[in-house]
Amino acid sequence: MSGSVPQTNCGLAFRQKWGSNSYAANAAFIALMAADTQGFSQAEEYKTWAMSQIHYMLGDNNYKMSYQIGYGNNYPRKPHHRASSCPNMPEPCTWAQLSSPSDNPQILFGALVGGPDENDVYEDNREDYVQNEVAVSYNAGFQSAAAGLLHFALQGTLPPAPQSKC
Repeated sequence: MSGSVPQTNCGLAFRQKWGSNSYAANAAFIALMAADTQGFSQAEEYKTWAMSQIHYMLGDNNYKMSYQIGYGNNYPRKPHHRASSCPNMPEPCTWAQLSSPSDNPQILFGALVGGPDENDVYEDNREDYVQNEVAVSYNAGFQSAAAGLLHFALQGTLPPAPQSKC
């Protein structure tokens, strides 16, 4: 279903290294919108593919980790986000926290980090903003695709989960 967009070995549609998860999530959402079109002959294939992308982001990957912060027990602890990196008040927030090896003191529950490279390699390092940045635009497609999957599940038209590639 990924057309001309290459996929990582573990199955993430990989469009660009900066925010790789956001591109895959947006594509999954678009696939689900197409699948919801009356009479669309490839609806099942599109639903299955979209589900594979969201499953990858939630732990069906080589690290068995969720790229959504706070989902499960294995998720990024050091997203590139200033407020999340800051200590509890009244301690001041300075640039020193950016290079700290410690987990972020504030947990950004629900935030989706940028994601892995084209080889499924990911390092939880807040100084690596390419893989660890969080943004509203990253979450938009992800949350919309998750809502689309729920829509089909509630209709009873969600196909079985795809086989894991990792």
